[in-house]
Amino acid sequence: MHDTLHLDEPGLVRALQSGDEKVFTAVMDWYSGSLLRLAMSSVPSRAVAEEVVQETWMGVLEGIHRFEGRSSFKTWLFRILTNRAKTRGIRESRYEAFGLSASSTGADEGSSLEDSLFVAEGSGKGHWVDPPQAWEPDTPERVLLSKECRSVIENAIERLPGTQRQVMTLRDIEGVSSEEVCNILEISETNQRVLLHRARTKVRRELALYIQENKT
Repeated sequence: MHDTLHLDEPGLVRALQSGDEKVFTAVMDWYSGSLLRLAMSSVPSRAVAEEVVQETWMGVLEGIHRFEGRSSFKTWLFRILTNRAKTRGIRESRYEAFGLSASSTGADEGSSLEDSLFVAEGSGKGHWVDPPQAWEPDTPERVLLSKECRSVIENAIERLPGTQRQVMTLRDIEGVSSEEVCNILEISETNQRVLLHRARTKVRRELALYIQENKT
């Protein structure tokens, strides 16, 4: 973000509140890709997602003077995006479970059938029961396959249920902390962990099946 990178968050917010156009442009350049990825996990098409991002920046302009720093700027920004996406999704009658409360999150997400891939609780949960085969040293074929694997992962993420996809997008693609995810989506820490675990196991299963099918 050029010189904006050298601003601490209070300085960044003050610059935005004062109407500094260069800072606002730099912030847009920095966050628009992340906002678009998150929006695409919540609405039916890229075109709609792009409109939601534009609506989000309008929301920033309208609301920055009311920002009090009770959360980080990034959390505040992403929350505006999720609220706009929710409203847009409802308007188009194609809204898929999103931003659910702690009492209902996971009800439509399905059971975590993929848990059988992992060692049972108390034996190192999160470890593979049958780990994928190790990759051979990079060859042209392996390099090509690794690119195809990224496509498999991206496609697997796109097929995740709504809230799982949002949590995985925030945590594993955008690098948002679990606490920030809970604040953005307004879910409990427990639900966040469950949703992330289910999302990761589904994606890992698809990747493991792809690798198994393409072993030499």
